[in-house]
Amino acid sequence: MTVTFSTPVSGEKPFPRVSFPPEQAALLLDFDGTLVDIAPTPESVVVPPGLRETLLKLRERCGGALAVVSGRPIEQIDHFLPGVPTAVAGEHGVAIRRHPGGPVERTELPEVPKAWLDEADALVSEFPGASVERKRVGFVLHYRGNPAAEAPLKEAAQRWLKQKAGFELQAAKMAWEIRPAGVDKGHAVVALLERPPFAGRKPIFVGDDVTDMDGVRAARAANGVGFLIPDDFPTAQSFRDWLSHYAETM
Repeated sequence: MTVTFSTPVSGEKPFPRVSFPPEQAALLLDFDGTLVDIAPTPESVVVPPGLRETLLKLRERCGGALAVVSGRPIEQIDHFLPGVPTAVAGEHGVAIRRHPGGPVERTELPEVPKAWLDEADALVSEFPGASVERKRVGFVLHYRGNPAAEAPLKEAAQRWLKQKAGFELQAAKMAWEIRPAGVDKGHAVVALLERPPFAGRKPIFVGDDVTDMDGVRAARAANGVGFLIPDDFPTAQSFRDWLSHYAETM
């Protein structure tokens, strides 16, 4: 399903290249660490110049089959990429909006106990630089700003999960995420491919984290391709270069 072509940077390994053009593809792309570089905090990411234009060109060539599949809430993707993707799957597939302005489909899931959030707030206050990112159906414990918080945060999360069924602990980049079990990015990929404009196309899923492996597997199972940064692309910038190349040359 894939071949390779040389990278523009001497000494780097070849980039992957899919064997089908955008007109046959459905692009399903992670956001943080994939379309944009990882930042110290979720709020401080920067959308690189030219990315919006590349994505809009690909959306046109894909017949609208362009989606962002992210751990972020849908409204945050709207903030950073307003009017760009046709569909957005947020919170690892818990929430899916298939068209701009359309209804948000939400999976019914258990509610996070307030006591966990209160304890998380108290715990990160002991580690300046660590933080709690709240989501509608889970939360993330970030320790990028203070790596010493990694073990205490994991220990607390594991203790919470013993108290209530229906949740799981997911490792992310310099973070621990507590999220509902049974819903992931693979679920989002399958759901998006069920309906137009994604149905009948070959999916291309690209991500950069452990949480993206479910999306990679789902895309491959649907006769498409799945790539990871840094396994297939050294950096998010190199993936953006590839994306621009794919939009222009295939």
